[in-house]
Amino acid sequence: MAADTVVVVHLLFIGFVIFGSFLAWRWPRAAWVHVPVAVYGAMVEFVGFTCPLTPLENYLRRRAGETGYRGGFIAHYLVRVIYPPGLTRGMQDGLGLLVLMIMIGGYWGALRRHRRGRATQRAAATARHLDS
Repeated sequence: MAADTVVVVHLLFIGFVIFGSFLAWRWPRAAWVHVPVAVYGAMVEFVGFTCPLTPLENYLRRRAGETGYRGGFIAHYLVRVIYPPGLTRGMQDGLGLLVLMIMIGGYWGALRRHRRGRATQRAAATARHLDS
């Protein structure tokens, strides 16, 4: 059960890496957490080091009498789903760029929304000042 919990945490981490920039639309300070997490997630993919959640899951599975697996979490659970057979390194880089574009779009929208909110607040303050 603990290993399965690690799998869920790992999936949530991946989701946060990909879509965490959209949290900044509601909570701008979320960017302070998301940006370093996203950089780490990108480094795991592009540089190829192992996320510490993978060895933890394998350890917990072995302790429960199950077998662990070789390779990383994405390779074991998601490759067949995310990466089709015959995937080239160029295609994988393209998927990484797609994730980057999703993040940029999320932060671009957050900045626009934040600026629009400030402009609305300034206009309201000006109107209150003129009314008094």
